[in-house]
Amino acid sequence: MWKKIKWKNAVAKACCLVLSVLFIIQGSGVSVLASDYWPEGTEVVSPNAIVMELSTGTILYEKNSLEQHYPASITKILTTLIALENSDLNEIVTFSDESIDNTIGSGIARDYGEQMTMEQCLYAIMLESANECAYAVAEHVGGTVEKFVDMMNKKAAELGCENTHFANPHGLHDENHYTCAYDMALISKAAYENETFRIITGTARYTIPPTNKHEEPTPLQNHNEILYPRRETAYVREYCTGGKTGYTDTANSTLVTFAEKDGLTLVCVIMNTQSPNQWIDTINLFDYCFDNFQVFNIAENETSYTSSETKNAGSLNNNEPFVDIDKKACIVLPKTAKFKDAASEITYENESEQVVGTISYTYAGRTVGKADIVTTGVEIQGYVFDNQEKEEQTEQTLEKTSTLQIKPTTVVAIVAGVLILVIIGLFVKRFADNFYIIKHNLEVRRDRRTQFKTIKKRKMRRRRHR
Repeated sequence: MWKKIKWKNAVAKACCLVLSVLFIIQGSGVSVLASDYWPEGTEVVSPNAIVMELSTGTILYEKNSLEQHYPASITKILTTLIALENSDLNEIVTFSDESIDNTIGSGIARDYGEQMTMEQCLYAIMLESANECAYAVAEHVGGTVEKFVDMMNKKAAELGCENTHFANPHGLHDENHYTCAYDMALISKAAYENETFRIITGTARYTIPPTNKHEEPTPLQNHNEILYPRRETAYVREYCTGGKTGYTDTANSTLVTFAEKDGLTLVCVIMNTQSPNQWIDTINLFDYCFDNFQVFNIAENETSYTSSETKNAGSLNNNEPFVDIDKKACIVLPKTAKFKDAASEITYENESEQVVGTISYTYAGRTVGKADIVTTGVEIQGYVFDNQEKEEQTEQTLEKTSTLQIKPTTVVAIVAGVLILVIIGLFVKRFADNFYIIKHNLEVRRDRRTQFKTIKKRKMRRRRHR
């Protein structure tokens, strides 16, 4: 099986190599761009901001996005993601004394020993920014808050965060608890890829039913004013799909907001600002991005690396292509640019059984997207390597069969039997060929004996008459 995978990857890589050469020979303008224009952006008051297109990871706007600042409650995006990845929504979370005593600020007034499902806790964390719920979830998932925080920092590192260190699961002020707008965009991108997270963060209102400590239901309302008009209706936008607010005296206002429109999926991160700038700047940045950028599906627009060419790439001639471009992959370009204006390059890093290469796209000195070259599952048949393996297997089978069936005694018996049959056959043939001669000779001899007897009788008679 491993040999087969290695041959498939080798063949797929050869296919990609052939396509690269064809692409260069055809002079399709890989290194020559029709335009290098990138929109200048819009003015924002907030000192730290970034907008990332989530399907491609393309940065559409940034302002001091690598500066370290305190995140406040947008920390809870990572807390929720880790909980979703390491627990079940139906698990029962019990609030310890520490979860109540060690948290202040925003919450939903839980009691010692109160029990809620993980799902209810996560809605309370994301909608009402409940600190005691974040603490209780961390204890439940990690065993201790300290172990959960280790999980948070490990996850952040895996996502590529380089200016981040978390000290707690809720975002209350700590000198060792910091991040930057770019790192928060990476964390938010990973969270938004989780379907359950998208549902939770996009929920405007949620009700927790009565618990063992509360006889009345607990209503929750999303604090993101762009999604739900909790205090102000002027900031609501239909394209908003969720987000998380944050605030402490030291961190100032922080905000993460998700939005979808015209095929673009965006996340905007605002840090270290004064309210209401987080709302105003986020809306202005979204409007700027939706007005100036567009998304292209790579498989639908790419003409230099196509399925039809892979069908006729030398020895790779099949009825169906062995490799193809990931049909979900996209790039983002300014609305003044065309798909062909983006430069592309094939690389062969991080290969696997399904992915044999990657086409990376750049425009105006920026990475604007990429597409994996994936195997299609078509079987490769009739290659020299396969024939050699089959011949070797056949020879081995024949050798085994011969060793089992042909023995020396059997050979002697067969040879003796054949010799006897040959001798008998020759004798029968010789007899058949001389049958009439032998019969004639016998008749002649019989006639001669008869004649001899007759002559002898005549002589005897003559003697008597004398």
